[in-house]
Amino acid sequence: MTNKEIVGTFLGAVLKADTATMRSYANTNYIQHNPFIPTGLEPFINMLPVLQENGTTAENVRMFQDGNYVFMHNIWRNAKPFGAEEMVSFDIIRVDENGKVAEHWDAMTPLVKQTASGRSQTDGPTSPTDLDKTEANKAIAKKMVEDILMGKNPGKIADYISSEQYDQHNPQIKDGLAGIGEAVEYLSSQNNMFQYTKIHKVLGEGNFVLTVSEGQWNGTNNVFYDLLRFENGKAVEHWDVIQPIPSEGLANNNGMFGF
Repeated sequence: MTNKEIVGTFLGAVLKADTATMRSYANTNYIQHNPFIPTGLEPFINMLPVLQENGTTAENVRMFQDGNYVFMHNIWRNAKPFGAEEMVSFDIIRVDENGKVAEHWDAMTPLVKQTASGRSQTDGPTSPTDLDKTEANKAIAKKMVEDILMGKNPGKIADYISSEQYDQHNPQIKDGLAGIGEAVEYLSSQNNMFQYTKIHKVLGEGNFVLTVSEGQWNGTNNVFYDLLRFENGKAVEHWDVIQPIPSEGLANNNGMFGF
């Protein structure tokens, strides 16, 4: 089985509360980075009745693989245990050298019906292309975050983002470079601009790259998951999930990073 197939089977078992399959596909010391879920496989299994009681389901929209890491874009429904009726998440799972699910990271945000661009938080292409350009696109994405979002060279934005097409799925930002400019102007006027301070992980498959970063917004520490689609060396589409990093009510001490 490929790592994608292993992860897909494991997540299917989670939703069905198929504990035998879960135990077969995951390590007993399964490491959890979702701050509200206990670490370890058995404590996780003990939480499954809550999902069943709520009828919680997940729809996988995209799934990519970068070495031992599988990263996914998901929609969760009947998801009150996670914070809202419908949630959007990015999930990352590490599969170890024995083909076992070993570690999980994620970030979640409520699904928004009305967005600035008219696009949903999850629609758009789902299959990677340009597999030979994975490492090049990862390098571009990393530099883009450093220069634009961490403020090293913000004037270089047109070097990274296409001026012809930039499909935006952040619910508060319109399409294109103009949409970014409008959002930056507004957030700056409110003294509330995103402040990215550290990149923790960059994962990619072909023309899709996911960056996992840390920073401040709305007066809180946040995790920023940004998924970019590239064409000819420039970003043409963007999806994201921003989640405040909690400091209270934690179910584990692993933190939301630790890659």
